[in-house]
Amino acid sequence: MTPNELKVALGSGLLSFPVTTFQADLTFDEDAYRAHIDWLDGFGAAVLFAPGGTGEIFSLTPQEVAHVTKVAKASAGRTPIVGGAAYGTAMAVEMARAAEATGADGILLLPPYLMFAEQDGLVAHVKAVCDAVGIGVVVYNRDNCILTADSIQRLADLCPNLIGFKDGHGEVDRVIEITTKLADRMVYIGGMPTHELYAQAYFSAGVTTYSSAVFNFVPELAQSFYAALRAGDKPTTDRLLKDFFFPLVELRNRRKGYAVSIIKAGVAARGRQTGPVRPPLIDLSADERDQLKALIAKVA
Repeated sequence: MTPNELKVALGSGLLSFPVTTFQADLTFDEDAYRAHIDWLDGFGAAVLFAPGGTGEIFSLTPQEVAHVTKVAKASAGRTPIVGGAAYGTAMAVEMARAAEATGADGILLLPPYLMFAEQDGLVAHVKAVCDAVGIGVVVYNRDNCILTADSIQRLADLCPNLIGFKDGHGEVDRVIEITTKLADRMVYIGGMPTHELYAQAYFSAGVTTYSSAVFNFVPELAQSFYAALRAGDKPTTDRLLKDFFFPLVELRNRRKGYAVSIIKAGVAARGRQTGPVRPPLIDLSADERDQLKALIAKVA
């Protein structure tokens, strides 16, 4: 897939990050992962990111990241797979090259590890990853990688294969500046935790697609919300927010790290094998899992 083909695919529909399945001993459960990707493939996601933040990329070794990406690509049929790259520049370059070698259709560049940096340093970091591969790259704007509109413009001029900007920071005014200045040069993706809560505001800012974590366990509902959003069907989006997303986020906000843990618990609640989250994350309590099952039962 060329960078421009990936850009078109990313903008064509709903996106998601599959969870990464583990055995009880925290090793990668390849069979369960293949089964999960195969199940998700039947619900029409435009592109899958594997592994991403919901896929616990931060807890995987670079070798595991490459293996998970390879398995996802082999299991996803015709659905494009975007692999992940992260940490320092040298490691991110290695991870991006490894993802390309496995057949990934693109790269999601997550924030670098630990350090806060100036714009010139962030530009150099993103450019190094783009220069290292021929496939399309999406930069994830969040945490310690907050790029200005001028920096995104510089990178767009320097890196023809930088085709996407994903925002998980939440400054809508910054997003509007970027989408206004760069227009159709890039595809713009919403990436806030449980982005459905922010989707209407981002939609008006020119961000017409997003990655849905809940697609992992209620893919039908995720697609229904997305279709209603695109159609301007506010009664439907309001109903789904009140009936499902607001209670889900209330449960998610009880503990740090539950933005990932609750998605994995949701998949398990649908009767699918996930295994635990890896440390430093913790799993939901038994009572919280029961509450999540009851919430899912109302909508699934």
